[in-house]
Amino acid sequence: MNLDYSVDVYRQLEQQFQNAALHRPMRYERYEAGTILEYEITGVAEANQGTIQLEVEKFVGGGFAGQVYRVKIRHIETRGEQISSLCAGGVYAMKILIPPSGFSRLFRNVLYWVGFQGPFQLQVNPAAARSGALWQKFIRRGAQTVFGQETAVVDIHATFVDEKLGSCGELSEWVEGRTWRLEVDDQLDA
Repeated sequence: MNLDYSVDVYRQLEQQFQNAALHRPMRYERYEAGTILEYEITGVAEANQGTIQLEVEKFVGGGFAGQVYRVKIRHIETRGEQISSLCAGGVYAMKILIPPSGFSRLFRNVLYWVGFQGPFQLQVNPAAARSGALWQKFIRRGAQTVFGQETAVVDIHATFVDEKLGSCGELSEWVEGRTWRLEVDDQLDA
């Protein structure tokens, strides 16, 4: 991120746009720290549904698969049973399955249109996003068998649809760490 980037300036510009009372809604490409979001969510392990209110703590980054945020749950209300592993005050990773840059979005969409004659399903189809999250659960079970612990693979807790960005998303556990590219590979010469 550019060092001259200011969230305060962004908020002022957003407020000026809202004050203009235009008929066309503001177009968002990503969210800034401090943004409050509300979604209808569906649990992955069990299909319990509810409403969740999140606060964006940090935009972590993005690529061709989507954009990732560190978020904190402000409030969660379920219809029926609780969604396991989600609690108010908890810190989670939120992945929205649309790239933050226009070029990445165009490149990915062209590849999918050429390869599959259709759009990137995880972005536009909530059932596909949920299926992808369920596959993650299967991969975790495989990690349990191979590595002796399923925590080697991130757990996805819930899926949702982000109407502002026009994409599906998922809430998963937050894992502290750094990019693997900065780590020394001790097995390089082995």
